[in-house]
Amino acid sequence: MRIKYPIAALPVLLSLVACTTTDEIIIDQKGVDMSRYSTDLAECRSYATQVKTGEKGVRGAASGAVVGGAVGAILDGGDGAARGAGVGAVTGGAKGVSQGEREEVQVVKRCLSGRGYRVLN
Repeated sequence: MRIKYPIAALPVLLSLVACTTTDEIIIDQKGVDMSRYSTDLAECRSYATQVKTGEKGVRGAASGAVVGGAVGAILDGGDGAARGAGVGAVTGGAKGVSQGEREEVQVVKRCLSGRGYRVLN
């Protein structure tokens, strides 16, 4: 079965990619007041919300659509341009969201390290 409108798959793909969280951060808990850590983690996560993950996804989708459309047009003419743009939008959007999520995790890790926690991963 061929997807007639690959761009329609973008929201589904982006929601699947968005499953990565800062819950995967591991710290050395020896000597750590876990109550204080919970507070610090929540504050660090709030800083991470400043990363514009959604905007990175939209920009990735737009640039992917342009590149995919151009490649599709060169290889397969008019119909290829539309298919290429759709595929490019989906992959570019997913890549943008993934990059944003990695940046969010890095912000939390740096924040926790700056507060004296030993981040292990």
